[in-house]
Amino acid sequence: MEQKKKALGKGLEELFSSEVLDFDTFESNIMENASSDEIKEIPINEIRPNPYQPRKTFNEEALNELALSIKNYGVFQPIIVKKSIKGYDLIAGERRLRASKIAGLENIPAIVKEFTDDEMREISLLENIQRENLTAIELAWAYKGIIDNLDIRQEDLAKKIGKSRSHITNTLGLLNLPEEVQKKILNGEISMGHARVLSKMDDESRVMTLADKVIKENISVHDLEEISKKEDIKKRVPITRRNVDTNYFHIENELRDVLGTKVKVDNKKVSIYFDSINDLNRILEIMNIEIK
Repeated sequence: MEQKKKALGKGLEELFSSEVLDFDTFESNIMENASSDEIKEIPINEIRPNPYQPRKTFNEEALNELALSIKNYGVFQPIIVKKSIKGYDLIAGERRLRASKIAGLENIPAIVKEFTDDEMREISLLENIQRENLTAIELAWAYKGIIDNLDIRQEDLAKKIGKSRSHITNTLGLLNLPEEVQKKILNGEISMGHARVLSKMDDESRVMTLADKVIKENISVHDLEEISKKEDIKKRVPITRRNVDTNYFHIENELRDVLGTKVKVDNKKVSIYFDSINDLNRILEIMNIEIK
């Protein structure tokens, strides 16, 4: 963690080591402290999009509205870029850049700063989490990016962005869904609520079938939860067993919400499933278990 802090520039270190992450304050500080030679009118065609941008889709209607405003009044707030071998790399302000292109601008005001690739990634992730309406999958990748890059725990990230740890865990759990289903979430065809229910199901083919059913039949989150419960009970209960211990079912659901993975409770035994060593470490971290 100490090495990570040394790699951060002034301002960034304060931003990511503070109790709460605040992109607006960070950007305001950059604008207020920018010298005149750091603010330039840069040709738009010389700016390369940020390769670490977690957002994959942009609302065309919102972009067109912003483009109209820019066409009439100009760009009020400069974007932030860094000098590269060929032109500039965008650090923050992708919506402004895209809208300026739509508006037909050839140049855009920009603050030129020196940042490392790691810093570019962290700034972009934070801007999107706090500024943009990301899809659930984009948000999951953004959370994972900050956790990996800053080497922090899910609990730490939750505190820094004002969310519950279960929210972070459930969102990260979406990355275990089949790729086809992730694409549907990315395209906005499936809501976060639906995705959360699907992410707790084990049968991949069934998950994909239900994902299609959600879209075609407009199934509510509540109805999808009921389908999931019925299938889970049917799968877990032997044919010869007549009564289902609903206490176990409730406990399983609670543990799934906390751990973000499949959990079974039966025969005086608790079974917790994991997909990889990284997933196991994530679960141990949530349970506050440290393996030496």
